Amino acid sequence: MAIPKVCGIETEYGIHAAGPDANPVTASSILVNAYAAEVDRRTGWDFEDESPDKDARGYAREGAMPPMVETHLANTVLTNGARYYVDHAHPEYSTPECVDALELVCHDKAGEEVLRRSMLAAASLPTAPVVVAYKNNSDGKGNSYGCHENYLMDRSVPFGNVVAGVIPHFVTRQIFTGAGKVGCETMAFGSEPPHFQISQRAEFFEEMVGLETTLKRPIVNTRDEPHADPKRFRRLHVIVGDANLAEVATFLKVGTTALVLAMIEDEMLPAKELALSDPVRAMHQVSADLGLGRPLRTADGSTMTALEMQWEIFAAAQGYAKERGLEVVGGEQVGEMVLDRWEAVLQGLESDPESLASQLDWVAKRRLVEGYRERHGCAWDDERLAALDLQYHDLRPERSLFARLAMERLVDEVAVREAVTEPPRRTRAWFRGRCLARWPDSVVTANWDSLVFDLGTDPLRRVPMMDPLKGTAEHTDALLEECGNPTELLDRLSS
Repeated sequence: MAIPKVCGIETEYGIHAAGPDANPVTASSILVNAYAAEVDRRTGWDFEDESPDKDARGYAREGAMPPMVETHLANTVLTNGARYYVDHAHPEYSTPECVDALELVCHDKAGEEVLRRSMLAAASLPTAPVVVAYKNNSDGKGNSYGCHENYLMDRSVPFGNVVAGVIPHFVTRQIFTGAGKVGCETMAFGSEPPHFQISQRAEFFEEMVGLETTLKRPIVNTRDEPHADPKRFRRLHVIVGDANLAEVATFLKVGTTALVLAMIEDEMLPAKELALSDPVRAMHQVSADLGLGRPLRTADGSTMTALEMQWEIFAAAQGYAKERGLEVVGGEQVGEMVLDRWEAVLQGLESDPESLASQLDWVAKRRLVEGYRERHGCAWDDERLAALDLQYHDLRPERSLFARLAMERLVDEVAVREAVTEPPRRTRAWFRGRCLARWPDSVVTANWDSLVFDLGTDPLRRVPMMDPLKGTAEHTDALLEECGNPTELLDRLSS
């Protein structure tokens, strides 16, 4: 039986700092440190359980290069349960654990608000350069940075089954998750690169399965860090997604994938019938197929378009919902919302993609770009189009092209502002966030599956949180209210 799909999003933001000596690592650190000082957050990250070199297959190919753990860069944990830090040369915001796609949309939007507040805080520093953050995936010079998703899975499911099941979905879900892109930056398309792509990330993927995230990027990442009880849980680390500003796109990206993973666990996804003969090539083909009619070669020799494949996956999800219900993706209400939106978007893509300009990033951006080209007579290699592309993702409200569009909202601003400081109530993020809010001077470090307290006596005390669905408001609210200090809390927990 499938387990609840606790989920999260890690977004690496694009960064630009003005000045001849501007450095992206320094600029990212300025943003993180300025915000941490603004909200008085001093709790750092506990790297005790970081193991990015562990491979879900039990081995890694020769020469594989997992990400390095950088313990020296700016890093803080927020009262909403999120992690905000510098990852290589980018500010990264990792949402707290959420129980469904709608809740995650809210916390993903809260991450954007944290970045906006960071820019304002940095601007007030007398010697800091002007730092601008972008929610995109590419600098236009051949460098791509990620928007990663994470999903809780049952450890007992063979990893090979996971790979076979998710690849058709990951390759084809671009048609509603893509953020849109002017031009291309790699040799993925040979001598005839597309003028516009559905996805910003697709062309950077070179392998089907692997451990890396920055080189030789695989469609299925094999990093095996469950951040939970490793005997019970797997965390599927998904690196193929674009960074979405459109809420409907984010909602479908997470909601449909959660359903696909549940179907894999319950062996109700027709993965064999959907297997692609060359998934990496298909990934590139789908991104360049603005007409959504290009046939993809399947393993059995037949062909299907990305849209046809998504209809097949959707039909399987409908059958799954009728037979098993939707509790594992956050409950019937959100689950039905995922199915309804999924069907409506596929219908829109089939009949008139332009009808989805208020819901999907790639359609909205393409409309902007095409309109500009018509007005100004631009060729596709005109630098103004690349600038227009980047400005779509600018997080400054007064500069963002996305902010000027009448895009459909799924969560309101009041909920987003609350999510900046308040953790989700139905995961362990609640306990993490409430402890940080009440006793910031006593929590020395934190990570996803533990908190480390300094009670003023040796040794430091670690509180493990190995189940993402424990430590919720329901489980811990009364306990937290009854304890006047962290010593009482840990005594109660010990007993």
